[in-house]
Amino acid sequence: SALYVLPPGFVESTCRSRIFWMKLNKHLLQGKFFQLEINDPYAGPILLDEKLASRCGYVLSEDVWGNPVFRASVLGCHVTNEADELFSLTVNIKVSSFSSMRAAVTYTYPMYCSYSSWASREIVCEENYMEVSVKTDVPAVSNDYTVAWMSALPETQNVAYQLWQLMFVSPSGRKRIMVSDAGKLGYSFNNTLSRVYLRAPYHSNESDVSLVSGVNMNMVTSTSMYRQRWLLLLIDTTVSCPVDGTSFTDTALTWTVPSVIPTLVVQESTFLSKNILMGVDGQVIVNPEEKNYLLEHNETHIGITIPIGAEGGQLKSSISGGVYGVIYSIDLFLEHTWTDADWQTTKYTVIRSITTPFMPQIPTVTNNTLPEERLFNIAFGRFLPDVSLVAIAIGNVPFTLREAQHHGFKIYETPFSNRMKEFILEVSFDDPYVLKEYVNRNETKYTLLVNYTISVGPEMTLWYHSAEVECVIADIELPEAVGYCDEENLYLAIPTFGLHQYWNLYLGNKLLNRHVVLTNGYLAATNSTHLILQIPLFATGVIYEDVSFQKIKARFDVALRKVRTMETLQMFSVSCNFNSSAFIICHPDGSITVSAQMKTVPAIDMSKTKLRDSSCKPKEYNEGHAFFKFHVTTCGTSARFEGDHIVYENEISYEKETLPGQSIPTITRDPDYRLTVLCYYRAKETLVLGAFTRDPSTSPAFGSGTMVARSNTAAYRRIRQALNVVSRVSKDDSFVEFYEPNVEILKRPLEPVFLEVEMKDESPDAELYLENCWVTGSLDFNNTPRWNITVDGQVVIEQPMRS
Repeated sequence: SALYVLPPGFVESTCRSRIFWMKLNKHLLQGKFFQLEINDPYAGPILLDEKLASRCGYVLSEDVWGNPVFRASVLGCHVTNEADELFSLTVNIKVSSFSSMRAAVTYTYPMYCSYSSWASREIVCEENYMEVSVKTDVPAVSNDYTVAWMSALPETQNVAYQLWQLMFVSPSGRKRIMVSDAGKLGYSFNNTLSRVYLRAPYHSNESDVSLVSGVNMNMVTSTSMYRQRWLLLLIDTTVSCPVDGTSFTDTALTWTVPSVIPTLVVQESTFLSKNILMGVDGQVIVNPEEKNYLLEHNETHIGITIPIGAEGGQLKSSISGGVYGVIYSIDLFLEHTWTDADWQTTKYTVIRSITTPFMPQIPTVTNNTLPEERLFNIAFGRFLPDVSLVAIAIGNVPFTLREAQHHGFKIYETPFSNRMKEFILEVSFDDPYVLKEYVNRNETKYTLLVNYTISVGPEMTLWYHSAEVECVIADIELPEAVGYCDEENLYLAIPTFGLHQYWNLYLGNKLLNRHVVLTNGYLAATNSTHLILQIPLFATGVIYEDVSFQKIKARFDVALRKVRTMETLQMFSVSCNFNSSAFIICHPDGSITVSAQMKTVPAIDMSKTKLRDSSCKPKEYNEGHAFFKFHVTTCGTSARFEGDHIVYENEISYEKETLPGQSIPTITRDPDYRLTVLCYYRAKETLVLGAFTRDPSTSPAFGSGTMVARSNTAAYRRIRQALNVVSRVSKDDSFVEFYEPNVEILKRPLEPVFLEVEMKDESPDAELYLENCWVTGSLDFNNTPRWNITVDGQVVIEQPMRS
């Protein structure tokens, strides 16, 4: 590899306290691989790896922003030391586009540090090593420590002349090793002009973990020994560092370090805390409260509390288990200076990078829809800046952001002062991808189905979130029909808007379609706005409200029902009076009205006309007309089957006046007159007899009724014959599927009930007609109140009779 000039802004370095600090710009390393080499003044470049780093006092990590960070102790293995005041270290930064580091570019970067304010003892607790350095002109051993030290004296008899040796004391016993062998165990020991230092890895075999004021401390108890003929030097190089002490809430993190560490302060009564400093990202924070940090201490603890999201740290978006959330990281350090009788001054520095656990942050969809503008406006958030919207799907149709904007969707971001943001989506109610459903009487429910595709964090992890937003507005105008009549027809003009989309027209329980129109003899025409129905006076479906002598009051009803629920919204009716001199009306309930016109020469007396049963006389009459009203079961009416119809037949005739004569033939002056009356009924037809409601003051707004269908083999005795009659309740007007007998059936108010009564007898003399039909509130036929539907074969609509 060749040597190159550093790109501007690639490296930033400083000397902070007694530590080299170097940061690389991650943006200039994007898509590349890098390695660090340490330049040994004597052996040349050495590749930095984990073992070398912890043994020699180096750290390679990342700051909270993802920039590579290199830190080195001024007492590091390859640092050039000038009189314990000036320090220099050179590193090689190798950058390559390949993971194999071939064709690497090498940048050589020297660093310098000046540090002279050494304390008698200095301890550094780094991420991957513990380091203690002490002055070699330390005072005599404390009396409190005499017993432990005297017990070590026998070991000193074996200390080699003019060589440093280490003795470790742990729960497993004592271990004495040469300094040259300590490196094999991951330790580093050396002496400078005025200091001796020991660097140890965490959790070595010679270490121990103890709980101090609720914090686990990793401790290495050691004595450094040096012997000359006239001198035996014993130096306490014990070091202890925290390995935990962090706690988290939803809003803050707290880092706790013991104020007094017993293994480092033997005479606690002489302990005096002199100064406590905190720092973030290597910078001392002089006034922590200005950044909402909390630095507090008492006799047992030093605590640093940082609000989640505080300045100096980084909130980072993340996905865990398919859930969106955030992680907060911050690089802290703590420097505690104290004095005690043994060590004069101790400077204790702990460097800790803290990351919170994953904190779920379920995004919310806020509905800011503007009904008056017919516009969906939904906000999706809140998110950190490292989140971006990649794509959306509307109604399961995917769009890139460019496609969505081109289609007409409006998508934009709304930033907030706390660096959070929301994604805003605006979609018109009238967009074809918005679901529309007709609800209630005159309202539309608009539904927007959205699926967001989000890119999360620096890893750009894709995450998906679905939302459904609804808005119901009254934007449908129910149609109003106009009715009118001419001499022979009734007319209804009905607006065509919404027909078949929102609602349909029904004649009774039948959909008013082309087949029904043609079958019933109606005429239908449409223009740009209306459907015009022409209904002949005597067509099927016409209701005769009043039929009298030479006058008919007729009505035609069409129901407006919702397409989906069949709920009746409105009844369109046209009612008119007609003058007609001759007609026959066969009513659905079996009654027949006839207005007969008698054109005979000579004229006859209309009061003397009659039906087959001579007791059935005209209800009204004049010189040329007679008006009869009778039921198919009376007045001598006969019945016969023709195909799928029942034909009821009667006859209007005239009672002649005779002149008495001497012998037959009888003499009369009246003409012979007979008029046959025929009514055709379908043998199987759904007959709507009427509807009834409870008294409004006692009726609940909603509810249901219970009906029990019984299979009744009724024995009606007619002389010696038993008639088998079976009644059933159909599920609809097709009379194909029926409810099981003796099963409760729930019906909503005004919901049709389809009853079928069938006579099983095949005797030609047997005849079935509806005589009495009523409803009660219980299974007891005689219960009151009761609602009569038919009485003696005649349709009635009445309020319930109460006992």
